[in-house]
Amino acid sequence: MGCGRVGASLARAIEATGHDVAVIDQDEASFRRLGASFEGRTVTGVGFDRDCLRDAGIEDAYAFAAVSSGDNSNILAARVAREKYGVENVVARIYDPGRAEIYQRLGIPTVATVKWTSDQMLRRLLPQGHVPEFTDPSGRVVMAEMPVSSEWIGRRVAEIEEATGGRIAYLTRLGDGFLPDAETVYQEGDLVHLALRRDDLAAAERVLDAAPPAP
Repeated sequence: MGCGRVGASLARAIEATGHDVAVIDQDEASFRRLGASFEGRTVTGVGFDRDCLRDAGIEDAYAFAAVSSGDNSNILAARVAREKYGVENVVARIYDPGRAEIYQRLGIPTVATVKWTSDQMLRRLLPQGHVPEFTDPSGRVVMAEMPVSSEWIGRRVAEIEEATGGRIAYLTRLGDGFLPDAETVYQEGDLVHLALRRDDLAAAERVLDAAPPAP
């Protein structure tokens, strides 16, 4: 939702990875930002209107990004996508960083304008193939923000490390980063930044996308 400079850039980037993309915006002229090569769907309307969302294919969507120019519209649309249509991978762009903590508590990951990068959005929206946050000079070790199934909530982060073979560099909770210890428990809304071998990245994503092993 939203076809400004950020929305158009995000839509093109996601399409370039081979995914089908639909873009919603109230201003039909804004779709010009997508360029002539864009092959996705465009829907003119309000992004939290259910008819518009259905026209855009929300019922079959893997992910939803609310990146319009209004905080209230973004969070409302994100909540409709998550709560009404069950879209698991939802993120909202927020202009007021002071609101981010509130929205994180609602289970909606947010990206504040001052911290904006396209890579951050892509890592939160797309399955496998995330752009690592850090790669060592040899290219063998990466640090990546990893999506984690809600079934890991309540499990110690040490179990995440054991299951993936990686090391958690840090967690982001309610917008603040911190270093976990052996007793830290993964909570809803936590963002996990995992350091591991590049060759193990895809396997780690599969592990964390599934339920944890029985204790």
